[in-house]
Amino acid sequence: MVSNFQQGGAAINQLASLAGARMDVHALDLDTPVQDFAQGAAMSEADLLAALQAGWNAVDPEADLLVVGEMGIGNTTPAAALAHALFGGAAADWTGRGTGVDDAGLANKTRVVAEGVALHAAAITDGLDALGRLGGREIAAMVGAIAAARILHIPVILDGFICCAAAACLQQLSATALDHAVAGHQSAESAHAALLEKLDKEPLLALGLRLGEGSGAALAIQILKGAVACHSGMATFAEAGVTDG
Repeated sequence: MVSNFQQGGAAINQLASLAGARMDVHALDLDTPVQDFAQGAAMSEADLLAALQAGWNAVDPEADLLVVGEMGIGNTTPAAALAHALFGGAAADWTGRGTGVDDAGLANKTRVVAEGVALHAAAITDGLDALGRLGGREIAAMVGAIAAARILHIPVILDGFICCAAAACLQQLSATALDHAVAGHQSAESAHAALLEKLDKEPLLALGLRLGEGSGAALAIQILKGAVACHSGMATFAEAGVTDG
């Protein structure tokens, strides 16, 4: 799939091109998986820092808009674990079917999320603790990119459940960390609506998407461009000579 992105053959490539956006691909140590968070911390401090830096350095300071997306297998599981660790509730509240697991698979996934969060709960004091213990490199890289965009005053369109779980790690560090971000869409993942509510973000679109890749946020670029065009180009009633009569 990463090769397909690099060759321009994925859905996100087409959507980025349509929106006039540049698509960059950053492969993050594909041959070195993170550890099983049900057994120990997913990433060492060094691995977490490297992934955060990869995301931070990926942001072009000259960009006027940033969309972050991911390609990962099974990464709705760490996203659910992050949401559960950061916001509480039951593991089942945050765990969905991802790419379509059956009932037995969902039950096992929920068990893993619950056990993983319970294992690390005492060591998690903030969003970065949760990220290092339960996240993946792609999630950490998105955190780094969103944080860099905040410093650079670049607006961000958040993608689906996994991207929003990354954003939640920042929100837990600072209440204003996501003031530069809007939610591109509400995906079909069952807990995404609840996560958006926790982030206090109203999605621009709700199309039942579950592709990932940043695809929902890329579609939302068109909505944002339309809003900016109207805001910048429309005449006021006074300028247009419109009266109340």
